[in-house]
Amino acid sequence: MSDYKKPRRTKIVATLGPATDDPAVLEGLIQAGVDVVRLNFSHGHADEQKKRALMVKELSAKQGRHVGVLADLQGPKIRIARFKNDKVTLKKGEPFIIDTQLSATAGDEKQVGCDYKELAQDVTEGDRLLLDDGRIVLNVDTVEGSKILCTIVVAGILSNNKGINLQGGGLSASALTTKDKEDIKTAAQIGVDFIAVSFPRSADDMHQARALVEAAGSHAHLIAKIERAEALDVLEEMIDASDIVMVARGDLGVEIGDANLPPVQKSIIRMARDRNTAVITATQMMESMIHNAIPTRAEVFDVANAVADGTDAVMLSAETSIGQYPIQTVEAMGRICEETERQPRTIRSRHRMGKQFGRIDEAIALSAMYVANHTDIKAIAAFSESGSTPMQMSRISSGIPIFAMVPDAKICRRVTMYRGVVPVLLKAPKNLSTDVNQAAISKLRELKIVDVNDLVIITVGEMTGQHGGTNTMKIKQVEP
Repeated sequence: MSDYKKPRRTKIVATLGPATDDPAVLEGLIQAGVDVVRLNFSHGHADEQKKRALMVKELSAKQGRHVGVLADLQGPKIRIARFKNDKVTLKKGEPFIIDTQLSATAGDEKQVGCDYKELAQDVTEGDRLLLDDGRIVLNVDTVEGSKILCTIVVAGILSNNKGINLQGGGLSASALTTKDKEDIKTAAQIGVDFIAVSFPRSADDMHQARALVEAAGSHAHLIAKIERAEALDVLEEMIDASDIVMVARGDLGVEIGDANLPPVQKSIIRMARDRNTAVITATQMMESMIHNAIPTRAEVFDVANAVADGTDAVMLSAETSIGQYPIQTVEAMGRICEETERQPRTIRSRHRMGKQFGRIDEAIALSAMYVANHTDIKAIAAFSESGSTPMQMSRISSGIPIFAMVPDAKICRRVTMYRGVVPVLLKAPKNLSTDVNQAAISKLRELKIVDVNDLVIITVGEMTGQHGGTNTMKIKQVEP
């Protein structure tokens, strides 16, 4: 057992793209430890996404691993139109107009069109528009019909199709576009495990998305991407309406300001964990590795801080989808996560201390973690029909691996997003008095997790086949 290495607790989500379309590269990503792959529906066609998902399924099965698949909807990305010469140079103090009725290719140094026709109704005098992730800043002077007359506050080069944000939030674009609704159907056909909703403003947006997902015949878990300023005002409701939340730091940072982003990130992670919801930290985590084989020290600290704060997963975007070093990036991120997880502060928890438990399965899950953290426990085997019990266990900071013993491969892929949870395909035996203990310990021994005399916690429901039915916890010693 001396060669046993605890699995990394923090999960890694990697975006697929042209850089990973080579099967050898994708296989290398899976070997490097990717837990979930992201299909970015902002780019590529449905057939490309289907092909990538199928390749993930084949290669992960070849390696005997469960890898989740996440479909990320594009959402209402609000962009300027195009320029006659592809780009212009804007100068500070000069006037500039965004005209929602201007031809899509007629932009110049004085004006440009916009694909979001309601922009002129959403802004007013004194507002600030942030273009190209805040690299260009325009002050709104007045609105005349379809024309938004501005003064350039922060100047620079502006090229085609750059995004627009309203400082402080407030754009009324619906979170689910016509394209998103079609993409939900595609995601359901692919059989993805997670669907991310971009730019939701309220819990209602998430409820609408869930209705569309279910109508498409999918049971994918929903991810609310927190990237609008107004989402922070209804954060609790957004979390409760979602299965997972994502700290989408790109657009969010533009809308609320970079200086506000670190405390907001910490707050979202803390609130999500308090409300028994998984959380992903995303955007530019290892950005320099698009072109470099090693991360910057600032990126190392960024990933480590998210892990220390308790994020379930950290996400890579362009680093793996178009980067030159996708495999090395995943390996580097994995090393940072593992080293941070060894630090004492990452295995201490006061989760729900002083609060009553609302459900029996929650009481069992959190009690098991308390015992594990205060006893010489080697592993936890959590039999679960839906993955709910292992998810609740994963809210407790710990260094003890949680093995989710679940009856179907779909649930295995679902729990890939939960911190510290390792999926194991194993159905609970019908005879819970003895067979369940033997089945759990035999599986852990087969995986070389435990040895003779090790202590194992086993949780199970007396009525198998029921969701949320966990009501039993046992501590068993591994016998010769």
